[in-house]
Amino acid sequence: MARMQDHPADGLDAALARIGDRWSLLIVNALLGGAMRFNELQEALGAITSSVLTQRLRHLGGLRLLVATPYSARPPRYSYALTASGRELAGATRLLARWGSVQAGIPDDGPVHQLCGTVLEARWYCPTCERALAEDERGEPGFI
Repeated sequence: MARMQDHPADGLDAALARIGDRWSLLIVNALLGGAMRFNELQEALGAITSSVLTQRLRHLGGLRLLVATPYSARPPRYSYALTASGRELAGATRLLARWGSVQAGIPDDGPVHQLCGTVLEARWYCPTCERALAEDERGEPGFI
């Protein structure tokens, strides 16, 4: 029997099926800085309509990527925050943002090491060998 993820594309397909639309990723990115109320999210995201934001928040809540916490009973109002699972998307969204900036020619230094101020680099790391891998050491053909 074949494993569910015989190919990296299987995992990518599964991820995109869950959160692959533009607004969901932008919502997750906006919430990386901490909890926000609906109006704050709408302002941070710009062109999103109230109905689309409501739909995406419900969807992300259903996936348990964010949690809605009530702060007003009448009318019912909520603040939204990422769960641990939602925060796990931080690396992926930052890498995707970095790639998009490079492709569009937009300056983006990416995340910075708070201790020394150096721009961080993403690298593949082998925990068994305890070292970063060179491009020619990665086990997948065509993997860069």
